[in-house]
Amino acid sequence: MSLFITFEGGEGSGKSVQSRALYKRLFKLAVPALLTHEPGVTPLGKRIARWLKWAQDIDISPMAELLLFNASRAQLVDKVIHPNLEKGKIVISDRYADSTTAYQSYGRGLDLEMVRVVNDAATQGLKPDLTILLNIPVEKGLARKGAKKQDRFEQEELAFHHRVREGYLKMAADDPQRWLVVDATQSKDEIAQIIWRRVSQLLPKQGG
Repeated sequence: MSLFITFEGGEGSGKSVQSRALYKRLFKLAVPALLTHEPGVTPLGKRIARWLKWAQDIDISPMAELLLFNASRAQLVDKVIHPNLEKGKIVISDRYADSTTAYQSYGRGLDLEMVRVVNDAATQGLKPDLTILLNIPVEKGLARKGAKKQDRFEQEELAFHHRVREGYLKMAADDPQRWLVVDATQSKDEIAQIIWRRVSQLLPKQGG
């Protein structure tokens, strides 16, 4: 049975930790699954990710960000996500198109409908079956990142990150059937259990 699950949230919300935890749990149950992330994974995506996250010597406009993220996404959908869904796997993605809506539309101020159109073109209309939003106050999320080197987005002003968070919560409120909003200030184990309760409902009985 194919299933497409995405993880979303602001900086420091724990997406990578929880997406890996879900993948490991499925693996232990011998449920065929694939873990991927955005931007990156494909050779093209890795190059684009370096520009988008770490370029210090070039000024990338919001529109260029939108198109670069979706170039990476189009390649990922075509080469990784679609083929594995067609094989009946559960595909878990750490970020997907909702990230672009949150960051480039709500965060940067690009027209929401335009962003949706570009996202839909890049994804070929592929929507997640479940999107898990790890919701955390902006200041707490950024504090979790510690003293390590910050990428272009982590360096943004607090107001930007607040707009991103508000955008995520708006999207989740508009489509509650697809979104699961989880309080990401809880312990890792508590969060993982909440996520598993929802995911297990979507699995065949023998997989749960």
